[in-house]
Amino acid sequence: MVADRARLTRLLGTEDLRWLVERVRRRLEHGHPLDGSVTLAGATADQRAAVHRLLGRPPRPGVALTVPLPAVDLVLRRSGACPDGLPAAVVALTGEIAHQPSAAASEREWQQAVAPLAAVVASRPELGAWWDRLIGTGLLRRLARTPETAAGLATELAAVVGRLPADGMPFGRFAAEATGDPHGLDDDRPLATLALGAAQALAGIADGTGAAWRREVWAAVGVPRDDLSSRVLTLGLPGDAATATGRALGSWREAGQPVVLTLRQIVRDPPRLDVHRRIVHVCENPVVVSVAADRLGAGCAALVCTTGQPGTATIQLLRLAVQAGAAIRYHGDFDWGGVRIGNVVADRVPAQPWRFDSVAYRRLVQAGLGRDLAGDPVAARWDSRLTEEMTRSRVRLDEELVLDDLLADLAVN
Repeated sequence: MVADRARLTRLLGTEDLRWLVERVRRRLEHGHPLDGSVTLAGATADQRAAVHRLLGRPPRPGVALTVPLPAVDLVLRRSGACPDGLPAAVVALTGEIAHQPSAAASEREWQQAVAPLAAVVASRPELGAWWDRLIGTGLLRRLARTPETAAGLATELAAVVGRLPADGMPFGRFAAEATGDPHGLDDDRPLATLALGAAQALAGIADGTGAAWRREVWAAVGVPRDDLSSRVLTLGLPGDAATATGRALGSWREAGQPVVLTLRQIVRDPPRLDVHRRIVHVCENPVVVSVAADRLGAGCAALVCTTGQPGTATIQLLRLAVQAGAAIRYHGDFDWGGVRIGNVVADRVPAQPWRFDSVAYRRLVQAGLGRDLAGDPVAARWDSRLTEEMTRSRVRLDEELVLDDLLADLAVN
């Protein structure tokens, strides 16, 4: 029972002693005794003076400020500010205390909370490393904050992971079926953060950031986002008779005509590309595809166009080609934008340059081709000398200038 609230506030309820009251409250919440001391590193002069006034003795020299709790308890009892001592004083100043479970009991609650998800992971060895990071870094605990919240989050996450990979189901519908909410996997929700990590692990995709990378991850596990707006331009890709997409590719290849595939077609009805030990050439500009169709027609080797920065459909199609045993070769404009696109392609798939290195660049510059190169240099990850050559020469070379060389490579013998 508090005998004198005003005196208690003057003694212990000041701003400079707030840290002390909070430390004591945390101890009481967790059932710890108040028989030791608490220490504040880097205490201010005002905080040190407040402890001096409370205990009637100056703090010990040094940077840290140590306060013996039994001494505080004795001061409160003898002064009449709080005859029931320090625990009652903290309750009077901060409110009733709900005792927290012990550390062992709390850990058991967390383990029970994630049990549904752990059961799913146990049957999916490819998720082992992801699970270790999820638990080891404490990400789930940070997002959930309490075992109760974690239980619901883990149950939803288990439902999502249990449905992966999917068969091309649109993102919103997949979210609705897995979580009961079409927006359940929206980027601003904790569940989306956790589910994206699981999808990345299942797809075997390297770490990345940004909306485009997230779309690639989901597409790689059969859950396309923007499945109709993301498209890729191709020519000469061999099709197959088993899938509708493959039959369409085969027909257009025989006709020698380019074809645009949507992400929906690539994910929901992926073609079985017959490109084992073949090269799939990749260009930056649609003009290369157009001219190749005009001059080579059905005699054109497999060609994919990024049309500038490669979208999800482009990357997903290239991944299918790699899985089928193809070698990817990329060519772009010899400018900083083209180098940047080349880096993106090389980051996403095991691509090699196609007449797109320092040797090819030097030969073209020596031939007097190109125009002024502007902008800040970009490091070409596949050839550091290319960046050095371009920085020194300051010459830009568009793909249109080397069409004859590219077409010679694309001509099927």
